[in-house]
Amino acid sequence: MAHAGPYENVTGSEAAIERAMNDAGGVLRLAPTWVPRAFCTPGRRIRLHPDDYFPLGKERGGIDERWLASAIRAENGPRTDPFEGMSLVRDPDGGVIPLDEFIAHTRGDAIGGLWESHGLWPMYSKFFDNEFPLPFHIHHRDEHAALVGKPGKPEAYYFPPQMNNHGGQFPYTFFGLHPEVTRDQLKEKLAGFLRGGDNRITDLSKAYRTTPGTGWDVPAGILHAPASMCTYEPQAACDVFAMTESWSNNREVPDELLWKDVPAEKVGDLDFIVELVDWERNVDPEFWSHRFTPPVETIESRQGSPEFVERWITYRSPSFSAKELTVAPGGSVQIADREAHGLIAVAGHGTIGSQHIAAISSIRYGQFSSDEFFVTSSAAEAGVTVTNTSATDDLVILKHFGPGNRQLAAERAELGL
Repeated sequence: MAHAGPYENVTGSEAAIERAMNDAGGVLRLAPTWVPRAFCTPGRRIRLHPDDYFPLGKERGGIDERWLASAIRAENGPRTDPFEGMSLVRDPDGGVIPLDEFIAHTRGDAIGGLWESHGLWPMYSKFFDNEFPLPFHIHHRDEHAALVGKPGKPEAYYFPPQMNNHGGQFPYTFFGLHPEVTRDQLKEKLAGFLRGGDNRITDLSKAYRTTPGTGWDVPAGILHAPASMCTYEPQAACDVFAMTESWSNNREVPDELLWKDVPAEKVGDLDFIVELVDWERNVDPEFWSHRFTPPVETIESRQGSPEFVERWITYRSPSFSAKELTVAPGGSVQIADREAHGLIAVAGHGTIGSQHIAAISSIRYGQFSSDEFFVTSSAAEAGVTVTNTSATDDLVILKHFGPGNRQLAAERAELGL
């Protein structure tokens, strides 16, 4: 059988898929999905063993991302593993199943109405964990991404307190452009990218201090340079971008990353890069009010149960949403999520349905874990019970959903979202 990174026995057999679907009532255990980036320096907060942040050699770079509930593969250069970025469902009899193949077989049972509307699982989340900020860059809107056969890529950020024992080298994120910036000024900074050295493009932007326990909404078309925080990032299921800052992480950014997702006939055309920018949103004088995302407690949680607290942490985007569930020591709760979703424990331990769930503290590259699951649509509709079996520690779980979350739609007006 094939290998997927460090994991053996990759299978897409119908028997394996049926076993995984039926074993725990549609609550699927996922293997950790680690993604290296050659242009990044690991911040060492995603709980890999200290010896395992550079397991693939110097040409692949260090691991500074963990992808969650991902049914797409990473675009990471010619040495990319065929399954890199793909979440893998644990087969109870051994082996792993690519999540995209699992969903293609189980369809609506796995992702509900999203199968009819999208024909795939259209989002994923990740932990981004870099010691330095990323280069200033942009993700394409739908119309520009379509020129290279991809969807656009909105994303969102949340900074889990449990994953941020330090803020890295620069815990500030650059977002957008100063309201008075002109297109010609931006184009001149892009020309500086091609000349080499530091094009100082963030002179045109504003840096916002990042605060653990809060987040941001980042629609496609917004220029940004993410902070050196460990960031939970729900986003659309694609890997489309253009780097616009020529010097970052104490190294030069290669020209090919500026042109990575540009049609061949537009390579070298800086006007096309300027067109990628959603100008109105980038120069919005009320950017903070429109994009900052403080957590908001759900209506059910506001009823005051001492056993749990649940908050919306991503709620501005139509493409995805996310919640943070905290179950008190000894507590138990069944949340009627209704929608298929991925989830990961970032603190504590307990049970989810019939299975053990536990946040990891340190794990070897290639080792399985009990912290990440995918709750299929059928399981979510039936309701999944989460119990904290600790006598002292909170159990904290982050949950990421696709578009069209019915609970969020029903609560949006009352919660002022």
